[in-house]
Amino acid sequence: MKALVTGASGFVGYSVAKALIREKIPVKLLLRSDPQQHVKDLGVEICRGDLLDEKSLKNALKDCKYLFHVAAHYTLWEKDPSIFYKINVDGSKKLIELAVENNVEKIVYTSSVATLKLAKDRTAVNEQSIATVADMVGEYKKSKFLAEIEVKKLAKEGAPVTIVSPSTPIGAYDVKPTPTGKIIVDFLQRKMPAYLDTGLNFVNVKDVAQGHILALKKGKVGESYILGGKDLTLIEMLQTLEKITSLPAPKVKMPYFIAYTSAAISQGLFSFLGKTPPIPLDGVKMAKKYMFFDSTKAQQELGYAITSVERALEEAVMWFYANGYAKKPTL
Repeated sequence: MKALVTGASGFVGYSVAKALIREKIPVKLLLRSDPQQHVKDLGVEICRGDLLDEKSLKNALKDCKYLFHVAAHYTLWEKDPSIFYKINVDGSKKLIELAVENNVEKIVYTSSVATLKLAKDRTAVNEQSIATVADMVGEYKKSKFLAEIEVKKLAKEGAPVTIVSPSTPIGAYDVKPTPTGKIIVDFLQRKMPAYLDTGLNFVNVKDVAQGHILALKKGKVGESYILGGKDLTLIEMLQTLEKITSLPAPKVKMPYFIAYTSAAISQGLFSFLGKTPPIPLDGVKMAKKYMFFDSTKAQQELGYAITSVERALEEAVMWFYANGYAKKPTL
């Protein structure tokens, strides 16, 4: 019996699929479009489908013992925000309901630390930091928050689902790239003259993938586990990149009101043109708070291990250089 992985064309989903293969668990992927070469190279069964297409979900779940629902509509701006709720909330609920009907034995649902309430004093928060929808910044976070509520309801009704919440993954194969990968690429391309006073919990994407495997094996039904790594301010992260690349980290700290005003103007203009703004306003709003997290629960209950974030940044840099996202400088 196989493990179905949704979202394997994405950064975390691809890493989860690779981790399952290392565990010698047969893998099936549900993809919306033709896979890129690195996904094809996994050599596993691929089903074409969509979270909004119930028939394709039923087909993909055949012969599956496990489900890893990693897919989500993840962007910081959409012309039509309803797509977040159709995919992330309604699509996730329907997939898990169908998995239960198909007698799937264990479901690992990938949520996000974005659903948690952040501390005002910049301390790391854990799974007990309960938020409300009013605490969510932007449609993506709201949709993931509401989706997690639905998933927990399904768990109470008998769905064998465990929830994992990755923080900010970094590493190789960030193809899109993610917003965090974009920061790294901008740094490598020397397009970052200033930085914001913010902080993130960075984690090696390999750790996140292994956390999913541990949740399959040891995760309690209905429980949530933060899969995090190391808390760093943005400038600390950029200074680490400086050590790795010998490229200078920015020295200028941008005042928040300047970043906010620039993003608001950019989003207004690009929205009018029907294009994605280069600086989404929600991203700037999120940066106002330090997003620090505590993974103690996952470490104690799952045996989750945190490896070197610095090594993950180095792997990300090497991969972005090797795949033409930036030109490696001759020093």
